[in-house]
Amino acid sequence: MKKIPVSDITPKSDREVETYDLYAKRIHIYVKFYQGIFKNFRIVSGAIMLLLFYGSPWLQWNNHQAILFDLPNRQFHVFNATFWPQDFMLLSGLMIILAFVLFVVTVFAGRLWCGYACPQFVWTWLFIWAERITEGDRSQRMAQDKQAITASLLLRKIVKHSIWFILAISTALAFVGYFTPIRELAPSFINFQLGPWEFWWIGFIALATYGNAGWLREQVCIYMCPYARFQSVMFDSDTLIISYDEKRGENRGKRSRKTSVKAEGLGDCIDCNHCVNVCPTGIDIRDGLQVECVACGACVDACDDIMSRIGYEKGLIKYTTENQLNGGETKIIRPKLIAYLLIVTAMLGYFGYIIFARVPIEVDVHRDRGQLFIEVSDEIIENSYMLKIANKSNFDLQYSLSVTGIEGMKLITKASVFVGAGKLVDYPIQVQAHVDDIQRRNTHILIKVVAQSAPEIHSEIESRFIAPAYIQ
Repeated sequence: MKKIPVSDITPKSDREVETYDLYAKRIHIYVKFYQGIFKNFRIVSGAIMLLLFYGSPWLQWNNHQAILFDLPNRQFHVFNATFWPQDFMLLSGLMIILAFVLFVVTVFAGRLWCGYACPQFVWTWLFIWAERITEGDRSQRMAQDKQAITASLLLRKIVKHSIWFILAISTALAFVGYFTPIRELAPSFINFQLGPWEFWWIGFIALATYGNAGWLREQVCIYMCPYARFQSVMFDSDTLIISYDEKRGENRGKRSRKTSVKAEGLGDCIDCNHCVNVCPTGIDIRDGLQVECVACGACVDACDDIMSRIGYEKGLIKYTTENQLNGGETKIIRPKLIAYLLIVTAMLGYFGYIIFARVPIEVDVHRDRGQLFIEVSDEIIENSYMLKIANKSNFDLQYSLSVTGIEGMKLITKASVFVGAGKLVDYPIQVQAHVDDIQRRNTHILIKVVAQSAPEIHSEIESRFIAPAYIQ
């Protein structure tokens, strides 16, 4: 077979391919100190988050830790309720509900969760605060990093990292305290008597906190968090965002107090870059809404401060909506938001019903695998079962047992069993029936377990009673 000759006639200059480096070197962000109303809101919300996180493990409820996920015993205590692995679907349902709540917040208020309640940013601001009080504000830190290390600077850095380390260790202790009783964990940690698993998890969580909040910071939000990627799908023209009023601000530039701004052809933006210097993700909001923006309001506070100083109206950068920015009206109530609210309301209602209607008992039954039945005599047939009774309440309970399904059927074992709070008991039982009362070889029976002191706590479970083949 002959080949058709082919030659490249593209000019050599056009064949040169320009290459791009897909890796962009990180530019360290020096966050400038500032004051403002939205910062105060964030301090309050962050303080509440930290108080709940650090304080919840220390709460006691009925002589036990109020919130404790006891993995070795497979029990999850939440105040007066005890959940078991069988209740895992409840946790899955709760996670789905919280996801839809986040959708509602996003549709209505954009990324306020990120700016005011996300643990990553709550801890990031805490670590930035430690950095500022030890090494100084933005300009001082930038100057120090360009100079050779000195004894004074080394000391300040040691103090900074010590504070970071204390914050990371306390965070790890609080986190592990949700899985190991905190009142036992804290003394063990102080006395260096931790078990291998506690030691591993405290070290891992401390390292993750130290790295994420101290070093990675905005990198977690920009590259690791998926929320920034899919939240744009939920945005619409009426979603609350932070935006720069380009019509009012442009053209940017420095100006003299003695000359007219209009005469110079300038807008209200004096191009001071304060909005950039206070941004924890290092973006310029004047370039438009960006995926890196976490809606923390830092640029709003910084810009309002500058506007008030030079005598301009505040709001050059503000929380607004796309419709409002274009001169229209914001529609708070809209189909997408209503749909999410209805879904969340329905799920919360159903979830609440399941929780309040939940009976704190779990009963399972297994037939004796060794033998189908025993002929005690020519007239009596006996079946053996193993009952598994889980007391999901926080109280010790005595349960009464009964069985129905065949007339005259009776339990020949003790029809009462004690189960401690949060315990699981295996209880063997034997059931007998007279051959004259047995109508079929395989009969469905019902085993009922009732708490003697609380009849509302009860459970019924079906099983089968097996008889000889001559019974039809």
